[in-house]
Amino acid sequence: MSSRRKGKSALPEIRNAKAGRDYDLGERFEAGIVLTGTEVKSIRAGRAQISEAFGRVQNGEVFLYNMHIAEYAFGTINNHVPNRPRKLLLKAREIRKIQHEIEAGGRALVPVRVYFKGSLVKVELALGTGKKLYDKRQDLKKRAQMREVERAMSLRR
Repeated sequence: MSSRRKGKSALPEIRNAKAGRDYDLGERFEAGIVLTGTEVKSIRAGRAQISEAFGRVQNGEVFLYNMHIAEYAFGTINNHVPNRPRKLLLKAREIRKIQHEIEAGGRALVPVRVYFKGSLVKVELALGTGKKLYDKRQDLKKRAQMREVERAMSLRR
């Protein structure tokens, strides 16, 4: 019998740590992404970065910009370009909803994480509203207060 847990993958999950800090994240979407073979191999090796990435709707299609996928070490002359725009695969009604939210103003399409679902690469996107500096400071104060409360509660037990 195997002791491996179902649902847990040994494949890497690339997260955007800046997304929660810089944006108030709202509705989330799961999208497929159009990649080449060497890009998938680099992501499997954990050599991708989405901290500076953003999504944009153009001509009824969604593209992901500034996602850096390092060149595959064993790739040939046909290796991929690290920062090219990548097409995201979403349903038409999801694209219309995203476009409407972005055009309404003040919203951005932010990738939160890139992960494997079976053998497919998926991107989790969120509609985010940018935070001001004072919002970030308030979040830090709340987090510190919660930490103190947790510490006090654990000492009482």
